[in-house]
Amino acid sequence: MSRKTKNPSSVVASNRRARFDYVFDEEYEAGIVLTGSEVKSLRAGQVQLREAYGLVRRGEVWLVGMHIAPYEMARHGGHEAKRERKLLLHGREIERINQRVKERGLAIVPIRMYWKNGRVKVLIGIGRGSRRYDKREKLKAREMEREARRAMSDRRRSG
Repeated sequence: MSRKTKNPSSVVASNRRARFDYVFDEEYEAGIVLTGSEVKSLRAGQVQLREAYGLVRRGEVWLVGMHIAPYEMARHGGHEAKRERKLLLHGREIERINQRVKERGLAIVPIRMYWKNGRVKVLIGIGRGSRRYDKREKLKAREMEREARRAMSDRRRSG
């Protein structure tokens, strides 16, 4: 009898636009407060991080705008899809994040949500939005790297 084991650090959802739209100075791993039906929806992969952002309110960090689809089998309708969810961080981390966000006008953005030792974790980044010219430079660099790889592989094939 082989028992199916789950990958302890499997990714539930990732915000692929985050690294393109923001330049992150710091990243933090945070726990998140969820209801039972939300956990069931996460296991089914029904979560969207694209429009989510973080706020510091009364010494607590909240994740706003994250969409977790209601679990169909839940009693009494399950949960509200876009409710604010509390992030679990150490007090000194919250103070540091709050300081950085207030001083420099940085944003709190969820980058990835994943399972770690049976618990859901959220990787949040503290950073500034990329300027349009920064984005263009990233695209140019990526395209040049792609062309260089293509030229190297062509050379290997012909030589």
